[in-house]
Amino acid sequence: MDKKINIDSILPLVAKPGRYIGGELNAVYKDPGESVLSMVLIFPDLYEIGMSHQGLQILYHIINQQQGLVAERCYTPDVDMEEQLRKNKLPLFSIESRRPLAEFDIIGITLPYELCYTNILTILDLAGVPLRSADRRDEHPLVIAGGSCSLNPEPVADFFDAVILGDGEEVILEVADAVKDARAEGNSRGEILQRLAEIDGVYIPLFFEPHYQGEQLESMTPLVEGYRSVRRRVLSELPPVDLLDHPLVPLVKPIHDRLGVEIARGCTRGCRFCQAGMIYRPVRERSVDDIMRLAEQGIKNSGFDELALLSLSSGDFSCLPALLIRLMDRFVNEYVSVSMPSMRVGTLTPEVINQIKRVRKTGFTVAPEAGTDRLREVINKGITEQDLLTTCHDAFAAGWNLIKFYFMVGLPTETLEDVDGIVDLAMRARQEARGGRAQINVSVATFVPKPHTPFQWSAQLTLDASKERINHLKKKLPRKGFKLKWHDPYQSYLEGVFSRGDRRLSHLIEAAWQAGARLDAWSEHFNLPRWRQAADGAGLDLDSYLRERTMEEVLPWDHLHCGVDRRFLVSEYEKSLERKYTPDCRNNSCQKCGLCDFKTIRPVVNKGEDIQSDPYHPVPNNSARKDDQPTVFSYRVHYSRLGDARFLGHLEILQLIFRVLHRAGLPLLFSRGYNPSPRVSFSPALPVGVESHVEFFDMDLFEPVSRVADLAAELNQQLPEFIVINSVVPVRRQSPTTKIISYAINMPGSVDSEAAADNIRRFLSMEQFIVERIRKKKKRELDIRVLVDSLEQDGLQLSVKLVHPHNAAGTNPREVLEKVVGLTKEQSLLARITKNSSQELAANS
Repeated sequence: MDKKINIDSILPLVAKPGRYIGGELNAVYKDPGESVLSMVLIFPDLYEIGMSHQGLQILYHIINQQQGLVAERCYTPDVDMEEQLRKNKLPLFSIESRRPLAEFDIIGITLPYELCYTNILTILDLAGVPLRSADRRDEHPLVIAGGSCSLNPEPVADFFDAVILGDGEEVILEVADAVKDARAEGNSRGEILQRLAEIDGVYIPLFFEPHYQGEQLESMTPLVEGYRSVRRRVLSELPPVDLLDHPLVPLVKPIHDRLGVEIARGCTRGCRFCQAGMIYRPVRERSVDDIMRLAEQGIKNSGFDELALLSLSSGDFSCLPALLIRLMDRFVNEYVSVSMPSMRVGTLTPEVINQIKRVRKTGFTVAPEAGTDRLREVINKGITEQDLLTTCHDAFAAGWNLIKFYFMVGLPTETLEDVDGIVDLAMRARQEARGGRAQINVSVATFVPKPHTPFQWSAQLTLDASKERINHLKKKLPRKGFKLKWHDPYQSYLEGVFSRGDRRLSHLIEAAWQAGARLDAWSEHFNLPRWRQAADGAGLDLDSYLRERTMEEVLPWDHLHCGVDRRFLVSEYEKSLERKYTPDCRNNSCQKCGLCDFKTIRPVVNKGEDIQSDPYHPVPNNSARKDDQPTVFSYRVHYSRLGDARFLGHLEILQLIFRVLHRAGLPLLFSRGYNPSPRVSFSPALPVGVESHVEFFDMDLFEPVSRVADLAAELNQQLPEFIVINSVVPVRRQSPTTKIISYAINMPGSVDSEAAADNIRRFLSMEQFIVERIRKKKKRELDIRVLVDSLEQDGLQLSVKLVHPHNAAGTNPREVLEKVVGLTKEQSLLARITKNSSQELAANS
């Protein structure tokens, strides 16, 4: 059964309905009927978080490039959307085709961080899929997981049929082939799991049984002969660059609204607290030419105005200065900036800093992690206080006024002197501004020990101790010139419980979810007392999960191998107590971590002589910057936004249009200053939920358009189907005027049309109609009678003309529906409102 879920009746009632409509540029739409195997890839958090996730996009494009396979997407619905789905008895659906998730063959859920675990249950329950693998039957989809938390999935293992460990680019297709063949042969669910267990890197939780002695795990017993452990999959090199030639472009602004370009995977700096540095080894760099291809094609096919160089430590990329020069030379004239979210102190040279700021200054964040050189030696950070101060001096000298620091409290062996060192270091860093205006933002989080790291045996700070250290920093850090931010210690506490947790926690997660736990990574939803109450009901002591472990203990993830040898982790833990440094193997000798065989798995690092290329030729004039152009060519673009476009907010439409103009290669003029933006102005903002035939925007170009008649067609090729360019005409900028705007309104069937008619007649007979508004806690009164030029009714259909003054308060169709016609707020939201015409009022009218 392939049916599309109708969500028109619920989207008007939720916040940010654009999260759920699809239509993103470069999304893939395949006919489900022509697919042999269908998957839905799910990020278990809100759309804004999931659309920034590089891994999901890579798998999405890999699968959709295969004939007979289809991959669609889904994200965790916000609580208001969950409420509406349950109220209307609608299942959770994919974004592309709006098919119920239960109709897919495979549901793939990434595990990015621990506080998303209850979201997994929300997704499965709304999909109508049993929560636990043991309860599923042949007719249910397979539910698989992957991602960074998959190296200890035990707290959620009972909810998954299979878990992929490590790099997923190859194994996801092996899983697809195995399931496809098994289905063709009529295999049962159990037989399919047997086949999946034969694939390297695939963990079947049902094939292992944990045994406990009191509060401790005693053993993890294999139930299938020859299947005693699972080793992480490791790609020998990064996937082909053409996978992300056409990146997904979000409609609703994500937390990282930019083109992500993965320049390297893995890090061997050896920070002893860092799980990613252990589980993503070895270092595999892309060539500079491949990165340029990714950047050029990605910007061309997306329209982003920022690209981020992604890796665990972008500053360690072996050819970073050469890469930055090529990138900035290529994109400076298009006002595309470059950011590096994961820079390391000591790699931010003046040369790198000066390249970054050529378009606009992106954020400047450094991570000392600890407040003293002593503690940085313990964690093998490999930087000194002087390194940090030099970096700050160079940044301030280059024009930055704000630097963000990231620290942790509760690292092993930490003392109060180390905590005070955070304040001392921040104060010394600000002094590097040498009298200039400077701001230091200090972010602090509680250290959470992670599996597969040298500190996996260490204790985590108690909740009280964590709060004490953060409060200590609040008191000691000066207010002027500094700002302290901290990660909620209550959330860090629960993260610590799950980080090294075992399968008993699945009962805790389910109980807390049943009690209302949702979106726990969001502070406005997080509620630790709810979790404590659920733990009491499950007979679990949460504090015990934060305790120190002995080296002899069986750990919940011991049967899951990340490739780094346990003996190496023990050695690194012992070296931390002696403050001994372990160098980076990419620049030094092999440190014997146990991962590389130097045949298929080895570090892949560029060499200087391998990256030389011809100088980049400047871009053509039609996309180049022309600050000295004396003439401005202005055009007005008339467009309609109908159907699902009504679910996008004004700022989302702006961003969409900016990217369309960028992709079209128009010679746009930009504003001057530190944050240049296109010189494009829009008609007044349209409320979310309202359609329109008569929107426009004006754009300033430094060259005239040769064939205006063809421009509308060119722009329409770049737009989603629910936004259509009607015409493009030269225009002279005019002062704003008062307008009369006509709207057609279809009221929902729940409206009493006779009562509405009585209200309308009463309104039209009045000379005044005062409505009360509250703005900034102050009551204001407005006469909207003079603002309603006409109001006509035909059953459930209304035709209304409103006066929109250019320099005074006005009204809007929903206010008229609620205050005048008598609709409830829900009814007014469900009304279908279309803006049909806009007429300028003569100056003497």
